[in-house]
Amino acid sequence: MKLGFPFVNHCYLRLIVISCSLLRLGSTSLFAQTKPSDVTPYERNTNQTATYAQIISWYQQLDRQYDQAKLVEVGKTDIGKPLHVFLLAADKQFSSRPNRVTLLINNGIHPGELEGIDACMMMARDLLKANKLPKNVLLAIVPVYNIDGALNRGVSRVNQNGPESYGFRGNARNLNLNRDFIKAEAENTKAFQVMYQSLKPQVFIDNHTSDGADYQHILTYFATQKDKLHPTVSSYMVKTFQAELDKTLTAKGFPPAPYVDSFSDTPDSGLIGYNDSPRYSTGYATLFNCFGFTLETHMWKDYPARVKASYAFDESVMQLCDRDAQTILANQKKANEAVSQQTSFPLSYKLDRTKTDSITFLGYSAAYKLSEVSGLKRLYYDRSKPFTKRIPYWNTFAVDAQVDKPRAYVIPQAWWEVITLLKRNGVKLQTLPKDTLMAVSAYYITDYKSGQRPYEGHYIHSGVKVRSETQQIQFYKGDYLILANQPTNRYIVETLEPQGVDSFFAWNFFDSTLDQKEYFSDYIFEDTAAELLKKDPSLRKKLDEKRASDKAFAENADAQLDFIYRQTPYYEKTHNRYPVYRLK
Repeated sequence: MKLGFPFVNHCYLRLIVISCSLLRLGSTSLFAQTKPSDVTPYERNTNQTATYAQIISWYQQLDRQYDQAKLVEVGKTDIGKPLHVFLLAADKQFSSRPNRVTLLINNGIHPGELEGIDACMMMARDLLKANKLPKNVLLAIVPVYNIDGALNRGVSRVNQNGPESYGFRGNARNLNLNRDFIKAEAENTKAFQVMYQSLKPQVFIDNHTSDGADYQHILTYFATQKDKLHPTVSSYMVKTFQAELDKTLTAKGFPPAPYVDSFSDTPDSGLIGYNDSPRYSTGYATLFNCFGFTLETHMWKDYPARVKASYAFDESVMQLCDRDAQTILANQKKANEAVSQQTSFPLSYKLDRTKTDSITFLGYSAAYKLSEVSGLKRLYYDRSKPFTKRIPYWNTFAVDAQVDKPRAYVIPQAWWEVITLLKRNGVKLQTLPKDTLMAVSAYYITDYKSGQRPYEGHYIHSGVKVRSETQQIQFYKGDYLILANQPTNRYIVETLEPQGVDSFFAWNFFDSTLDQKEYFSDYIFEDTAAELLKKDPSLRKKLDEKRASDKAFAENADAQLDFIYRQTPYYEKTHNRYPVYRLK
């Protein structure tokens, strides 16, 4: 039996099929072997969390002990360590199958938010030891995702109640990996995308710890934004899966609430649903009709309570996946087929504040008093005054911008970074067999805004506006054609349409097209411009109209020369021309 997990090289993508017999990490392990033990480091001291070496050693031990378990290296990370996924299958078949749900659980993307790491170590052991693996689920656990941050242990989360030490949010390049799922600059993300596309999960969990307001709930979570999912998947997730999940968690002693994000200082004013765009893990999963959950245990609850809550959440999701496996599989299949034929795609969403629901919230009364530090008003929560009440919940998002898909996109091979991303994320591309002149629709970027400060190493573009122009473009053998009839259509459209919130354009992949490469010398072009105006009355009319309507322009000689220059064949057609073209 062979398990195909492509590995990501630092420079290019290599696909390697690895024999499962090579994946049993025994004497060749990078980690020192410890005496087999049924007790995790956390269980020996509940105010401690396992180190990276202990985590991997633990899963290696389970791999050696049980035939239903497999620890697999899926690629490298920015710090040079391998990224692993731990696979659990009752039938010992470790690849995705059409009659079994794949549940992917990610841990330690922020290594200071680490309850999921310890909870999953125990859950994996308990399932194997009791021989209670779900028969309808392939369980895939990323033991620790941000290995770079996990190795950088300390006490950087000042508001967190334990454990004694833990990892750091940024990775070795100081990237927040939960903002990297589109641009994929980290080696971790490249490896994750390869793994994700191999597993093709139907359900996804990302384990986190929240900060912010104080309240009674040990756990909160947000689900994939319901209005972004295909209706079949969304309806089932909200009405059946989440309804049952919330009931189960409450019965286990962990009544949940939505992730706490409010309009005002305190949550009792009402909560806002989370708009998880594709830069985030759950937003990325949404592009492939996978519904997901970001679990947020509460930072100020004691560490054992948070670990127990994480265990309960992950276990409950797994059990529901097992129970409803055939429905979940059928829903994703239907969504994939529909997306292949879908003609119009949303590019951004905004909160609809006219539509309000309500939830039961377990909070603490909040008030204000004078700060001993500043002498000014400060917020505090009074735990001696708990409350239970219904509060507003705004969780409806309306489409803010959308686009009709073309028949296909054409992208020159020169943009290899984007092409690599498309291939890695399961998009099928065809190469042109010969040089070809095509009539295409070309976008010109007419306006955009960029951040004033870098965000994850980028000055993200927003408010992008375009105009479209039909042109004859020369393409060359080896350039790429991307048909928009694929289950990956959402990924294709939302990354390639420049107006998309997390498009490749937004993340600066095409910024070189915004630079003008050729210019003119004023004193020479003056005579050429005058001659052009004499020969072309329509150009003269455009110039006069512009001067009449724009006083600053009328008083700027250079601007007028540039205006004329841009109307001539001398002006480069590639300036501001977006280099991904649409075929109607």
